[in-house]
Amino acid sequence: MDKNMMLAIGLSIAIVVGFQYFLKDLIMPESPKTEVAKTEEKAAVVKAEPADSKTDKKKTSKTALKQVVREPETRVKAEKTIVVENDLYKVVLSSRGASVREVELKNYKDKDGNRLLFKSDDKLPALAMGFDDELQYATADFEVTGSDVKLDDKQKSADIVFEYKSGEIRVKRTLTFTHGDYAIGVRDEVKGHSSYFVIVGKNFGIVEKQNADHFGPVLLKDSELITFTTADVKKATKLYTEKVKWIAQEDKYFAAIIVPKSPIEEARAWAKEGDALIGFKAKGGDSSYIFYTGPKELSVLEKYNSGMEHIIDFGIFSIVARPLFWLLNWINSLVGNYGWALIIFTFVTRLPFIPLIQKGQKSMKKMGDIQPKLVALREQFKKDPERMQKEVMAMYKKHKINPVGGCLPMVLQIPFFIALYAILSTAIELRQAPFIWWIKDLSEPDNLFGEMMGWPFVLGPLPLLMGATMFLMQKMTPSSADPMQQKMMLILPVIFTFMFLNFSSGLVLFWLISNVLSIIQQFFINREKPEASQS
Repeated sequence: MDKNMMLAIGLSIAIVVGFQYFLKDLIMPESPKTEVAKTEEKAAVVKAEPADSKTDKKKTSKTALKQVVREPETRVKAEKTIVVENDLYKVVLSSRGASVREVELKNYKDKDGNRLLFKSDDKLPALAMGFDDELQYATADFEVTGSDVKLDDKQKSADIVFEYKSGEIRVKRTLTFTHGDYAIGVRDEVKGHSSYFVIVGKNFGIVEKQNADHFGPVLLKDSELITFTTADVKKATKLYTEKVKWIAQEDKYFAAIIVPKSPIEEARAWAKEGDALIGFKAKGGDSSYIFYTGPKELSVLEKYNSGMEHIIDFGIFSIVARPLFWLLNWINSLVGNYGWALIIFTFVTRLPFIPLIQKGQKSMKKMGDIQPKLVALREQFKKDPERMQKEVMAMYKKHKINPVGGCLPMVLQIPFFIALYAILSTAIELRQAPFIWWIKDLSEPDNLFGEMMGWPFVLGPLPLLMGATMFLMQKMTPSSADPMQQKMMLILPVIFTFMFLNFSSGLVLFWLISNVLSIIQQFFINREKPEASQS
């Protein structure tokens, strides 16, 4: 049993060390494609490229290209830009490609304190379009109707119209802006092409890659969130022809999302000029969609009733995470500080687990009370392991002890902890949210000492306090393990401290308060007198 215990402890330490590297994959894994999806992709490729279509496509392309884009050096028209501003953003539009060049978010700042800026690529801007995935109209000159406008309570909406004409080809794009709304309404009227492509924009919407579980193209197919990397699409173009609800470019906290209002022919993710693009193919004629450029904020995205809120991936326990997240936001609306809201949230969410935790702690205490008898039994029958095991189990039964009673409460809380980890790791509400004193951003690790000393590694008081409370909790918790094994178990607080150094301050704060509550509860359990020995 000692060998097995030592092996179990060693495995536990290995699991804890690997926790920080693998937990994100467990909580928010990249959505694997089902066999049905793979089959649909293959079918879409065949459908998109019939055997005799390549020749026709070349002919169509050559004819259309003569009518479309002049090279920049031969342009006779100067680029015209229009600025549209509301209370949430300032958007810069361009006559080149009828595109969105910049979106400046007024309520969000980068690490330098400047307003956060979505900036388009010159050749492949946001809402670039074309009659195939070469996006020939991305730099075409459009005529513009409209002028700079600032929306407010008096003027709540405005339309900017772009038009392109060449031979039989007509392209008219109307962009509708609304006061108090991140979404831009888009209506395309295309004549002369049976279908056309629109992209979100090369890297448009990707402004914060650091610590992001995913950044780049993503789409929602039915209820399945599918993400792509540049490496994915460089290997092969990804096609989806059914049940696509929206396409987007995302990073950790922000996104640019296109939501078609009517069924599209296909959604496509592919590589161009070394980066991953995502776009959709719509039929010629009239097509309408919304273009959302802003934060991945749950309450904002839900109001569109389009499934955009699913871009916030709370992982495998999202059914638990969403009501917890609602509760945290509700508490914050009362106290006005996410740090204090997290402390209150820890108290509130712990209440349902108090009986379960208390039962586990009492079970551990009973195990500690009979420890001398267990040691004597193991010594008496050390040459007969089978008999020793029977006697130990008989003693557990005699004292009404469940050997796994101390572990069961923790196992039952695992979905809750995983859901909470997902919330505190992805919620934009905690981004740049201050608490008290040195904690200026609950989404970032506590690095007070590291910054003060100029150290190349992260070190702050919050994870050190968390480790200290975990160590105290270990010392207070009765154990049936022998002294050597108990000493080895004390290594766990050290490992957890190092692991939590790089976790967000909000997550460490929650864990610290949870440990303090466990210590208080264990203190009162330890004061209870042991049950009278039964002979």
